[in-house]
Amino acid sequence: MTQPSVPKGTRDFSPEEMGKRNYIFSTIRQVFISFGYKPIETPAMENLSTLLGKYGEEGDRLLFRILNSGDFLLAAEKEKLLHADSAGLSPFICEKGLRYDLTVPFARYVVMHRNDITFPFKRFQIQPVWRADRPQKGRYREFFQCDADVIGSNSLLNDVELIQLIDSVFSRLGICCKVKINNRKILTGIAEIIGAENKITDLTVAIDKLEKTGIEKVTGELREKGFAEPVIEKLIPIINLTGSTYEKLDLMNKLMNSSETGMAGIAETREIFDYLKTLPIVAQTEFDIALARGLNYYTGAIIEVKATDVEIGSICGGGRYDNLTGIFGLPGISGTGVSFGADRIYDVMMQLKLFPDGVTSAAKILFINFGDAEVKYLLPLIHQIRQAGINVELYPDSAKIKKQMSYADVNHIPYVALVGETEMTEKMITIKDMCSGEQKKLTIDEIIYHYNKVLPTGIPPEI
Repeated sequence: MTQPSVPKGTRDFSPEEMGKRNYIFSTIRQVFISFGYKPIETPAMENLSTLLGKYGEEGDRLLFRILNSGDFLLAAEKEKLLHADSAGLSPFICEKGLRYDLTVPFARYVVMHRNDITFPFKRFQIQPVWRADRPQKGRYREFFQCDADVIGSNSLLNDVELIQLIDSVFSRLGICCKVKINNRKILTGIAEIIGAENKITDLTVAIDKLEKTGIEKVTGELREKGFAEPVIEKLIPIINLTGSTYEKLDLMNKLMNSSETGMAGIAETREIFDYLKTLPIVAQTEFDIALARGLNYYTGAIIEVKATDVEIGSICGGGRYDNLTGIFGLPGISGTGVSFGADRIYDVMMQLKLFPDGVTSAAKILFINFGDAEVKYLLPLIHQIRQAGINVELYPDSAKIKKQMSYADVNHIPYVALVGETEMTEKMITIKDMCSGEQKKLTIDEIIYHYNKVLPTGIPPEI
């Protein structure tokens, strides 16, 4: 018999892992709500006409396409079938695809529901996305994104607020991070002043790899894309600029005086950093000239977040997109947003041991099962305790005490409740602390009052 497996790039999650993931989701959700963002959900699949052309050539290639139901080959051209032309066949046999991110579906949502939305509209989504990428450490084919976007406002205060939101999330999770900021207009300006304005996409895709691959591989890729040597020679000193954020902005300001678009990008970036100076931001923030993020829909500020204590890819990113809804027939609506990579955040927190005690435990109190009489006495009490908001579990079998205690220990249940003949007579419950071994007798009212206050938070509310 073939051993069952899951597709490459996907994973099962155990109860312990889910407890930790829910801790991340709940923390992010709480921060989103604290900034006034409201939840929506969109379908796992979208029409390919919604998705294609929004992420660039590489993004289109990484879309998971869904075969049409029924006899999907009926609509295919016979010639393309004979020549095994998969790219040519795709439009005929696939009308839908799994969503690549949450931003494009959000733009589609805004256009479809524009008569029901009050602008500016602030929304968040916590849902899975899919990419037909090569699986590797920190990169999966199915993963969750946690997005917050505000649409219908040009104000740079929205971009600043998103950086505050990022800082709040990672401060609560205990992750030290660096927030890198650039502007798509600056990248356009660079392309203009070096004479590569017609190759802006190739330019940004290449220089976005600077930190990962180094200058030699970046210039090599540019040569392969047909960039002339004089153009590359003009680019190198620009992307190699050093200094503080304001020093680099001042230098770029001098270089960009012939590009109106580039100058606008510098002014916007400076304004964002001027606002950030007034705020108690914990995370490091810096202007990164080479930051591009490679997604075609960005038009203004670009944001990327890296953990400073772990070697891993970006754990959060986003930016401004002024034209995205225009693709769906609603021009002139500006938006900006960020996306948290929950899976990479999980990997970072595991490596740094940042999860607090108690998050993997569902029940906070395990009631020991001494037999049928005790169970009948306990059932209404347990119901009362649950109604008070305390997670409680009753061991289903009257097994040996050692086995039941071991169950509590393995499942990280911090307290065990023992109710035998003596406790039933006294109307008391003996509570044992599984960490300290301390035992004390309490009434049910005392348990409800005391343990609602001192028990560990445990798994936060699920999304």
